[in-house]
Amino acid sequence: MSAQKTISKPKASSSFAQNELDKAEKQFEKFNENVKEMTLDRMNSAPKEESESQTKLSSREMQNSKDIYLKPKKSLPPGVDPKTGKKEVFNEKFRSSYEFAKEYVQFVAEHKEILGEGINDIWTKPFPGIDAECWDVPTNKPIWGPRYLAEQIKRKSYHRFTMEDTKSSNLVNGGGMGQFYGAIAVDNTIQRLDAHPVSQQKSIFMGTGGF
Repeated sequence: MSAQKTISKPKASSSFAQNELDKAEKQFEKFNENVKEMTLDRMNSAPKEESESQTKLSSREMQNSKDIYLKPKKSLPPGVDPKTGKKEVFNEKFRSSYEFAKEYVQFVAEHKEILGEGINDIWTKPFPGIDAECWDVPTNKPIWGPRYLAEQIKRKSYHRFTMEDTKSSNLVNGGGMGQFYGAIAVDNTIQRLDAHPVSQQKSIFMGTGGF
């Protein structure tokens, strides 16, 4: 029976190139360690990348815009609760929260990654025991939809991890100063989709907050 072959690490043709290869490997290992150490709380607190609103409409244009009321294009009834094996039932303790969430609010939706692209096939199910709904949402114009739809759109973000070189100075043997390079994971929150309330004022539609 032949011995199992092991895959050796590639070697560079010169000492300088080998040093660069070793440094890159250490940076990558450090980057992986930083990513593994990230907790959900830290990712949620990551700074949000700033971006300007795509929709440039005056107050007059907002007021004179045609009222567009959205309806789900597809609904699916509650399924079976995997914990109990029984049909999912709405918890009446959350009735007031649900009534607030389903109020229609006027907002402008934006696709931050594809300018002008509509937001199609976005699903909502704010509470167990209610229908799951599929929506097509036009962008860059005032529209009316349930508050939970606007909130669902606004939650559509992701985290971006990048590698950043760092240079540090430390005392080495003999009292001299030495320098070493490392890599850290820098995380940002990128808004993929967004929703902005047309009016921040309290109304019978907007409730006490924007959404």
